Amino acid sequence: MERKYHTLKDFYPYYLTEHSDPVCRATHYIGTTLLFVVVGASIYFGQAKILFLLPVVGYGFAWLGHFVFEKNKPATFQYPFYSLASDFIMYFHFLTGQITQKVADAKKTIAMQS
Repeated sequence: MERKYHTLKDFYPYYLTEHSDPVCRATHYIGTTLLFVVVGASIYFGQAKILFLLPVVGYGFAWLGHFVFEKNKPATFQYPFYSLASDFIMYFHFLTGQITQKVADAKKTIAMQS
């Protein structure tokens, strides 16, 4: 039986274990970076219409990582808001050099819950 998550704090370790493959995480980082580029370009050029690219770059790269490298179903299908928030948290942990430790901690946490 699959565990249900009711808080972002409980969900995030699960989210990280669903992103164990470093290439999958890298595709997320690329997508998130491009998301910021699209928002910045939209503001800079005053062109709101390019914001239609947000789901393409955000989800496109993430889903590529899941279906091709991680070989699992994206958590966003079941937990869209927790997944979106977790993606930004994971991106922050990547940028600050904490991601390797956070993934290891998450694996321990999930193993203890099983």
